[in-house]
Amino acid sequence: MAEGPAQEPGAHEGLRGERRAASDREHDVKRGEQGRREESTHRTSRDDDRRMSGEADRNVRAASAAGDRDDAHHDDSAHQSDNDGNGKDSDDPDKKPRSRKPLIILAALVLVLIAGAGIWAFATRNEVSTDDAYTDGNAITIAPKVSGYVVTLAVNDNTHVHRGDLLVVIDKRDYVAAVDQAKAQLGLAQAQLQSAQVQLDIARVQYPAQFQQAKAQVRSAQANLTQAQAAYQRQHSVDVRATSQQNIDAADAQQQTASASVQQARAQLQTASLVPQQIRQTQAAVAERQQQVEQARAQLEQAELNLSYCEIRAPSDGWVTRRNVQYGSFLQAGTSLFSIVTPQVWVTANFKESQLTRMRAGDKVKVDIDAYPDLELHGHVDSIQLGSGSRFSAFPAENATGNFVKIVQRVPVKILIDSGMPDDHPLPLGLSVTPKVYLK
Repeated sequence: MAEGPAQEPGAHEGLRGERRAASDREHDVKRGEQGRREESTHRTSRDDDRRMSGEADRNVRAASAAGDRDDAHHDDSAHQSDNDGNGKDSDDPDKKPRSRKPLIILAALVLVLIAGAGIWAFATRNEVSTDDAYTDGNAITIAPKVSGYVVTLAVNDNTHVHRGDLLVVIDKRDYVAAVDQAKAQLGLAQAQLQSAQVQLDIARVQYPAQFQQAKAQVRSAQANLTQAQAAYQRQHSVDVRATSQQNIDAADAQQQTASASVQQARAQLQTASLVPQQIRQTQAAVAERQQQVEQARAQLEQAELNLSYCEIRAPSDGWVTRRNVQYGSFLQAGTSLFSIVTPQVWVTANFKESQLTRMRAGDKVKVDIDAYPDLELHGHVDSIQLGSGSRFSAFPAENATGNFVKIVQRVPVKILIDSGMPDDHPLPLGLSVTPKVYLK
């Protein structure tokens, strides 16, 4: 009983020692794990720093060396060394020196480009060109001058015609009747003219004769008046017993009648004395009939012209384009039927105003056509339009109003083709071309 209590403190002491040892081991284990985690985190951070440093160094070298493969390979080796933990820095003095060969090649290339640009500028200093150009020519619009139905259509689309060829015929019957009527009017006017001329010939004889007749009547009336006055005086001078009142009254009446006859004869003489005026009146009638004849003749000519307009003929050699007429169609005067493109072709080039400094008429030109790459035309500058395209537009710019913005103007230049035109096919109008003018 006395030993039992003496052994109990020792047992407790041993148990506490074991617990303390176990706690110390557990603490050491935790500290070791924490240290390993911190070391792993530190290593990961160091690897990230090395990787970011390697990428930044590689970007700098790539930008400075412009694609230098040797430096890029060296940077990849340095980056691989960092990832393997060798601890070699990119600024290691033992690495190979950077190659200058790419810089030399780049500089040589730049020099070659500069030299080529200088040679090209020197070679083309006397040349100006533009792609704002196209083929141009005469396109004659064909339209009828009279109305009517189409009874003959002798052309088709893109048909080649010669000058004077018959193209379209309009029904002529109405115009033939108009010609016949105009001929009848002309015949009637000519007959009236002949009648007026005969009247003039008569008047030239008749009016002078009437004047002479009027003079004779005046003298006759005066003679009768003299005789009547003598009888009147005789009847009034004799004794009343030697005559009668009847004789006296008869003498008075005879005197008055003779006096009236003299006055009438004198009046007729005044009328007959207008011989020149009467002849001129007859001549005026003749002139009026002559004008009527001319009017009728003009109407006949117009009717014959209208009849001739029923046949539409080609005004020039060329090709029929844009046909807008069919057989049997009713045509109105002035309606466009089709166009005829003449063989003559030139180039209209719209050069910038800054390109006209040395350009003159007569400068040689080489023309390239987009539609025919193998075709090369040669010509010369014919003329330069005295005004820009905007100046002759439907709504020219008003530079005096609003805000002004300077725009480079273009001026049309006419270029005639001297050689190179194809013989086997025509050159359509409106094709895009590129003229090159050789300045003097």
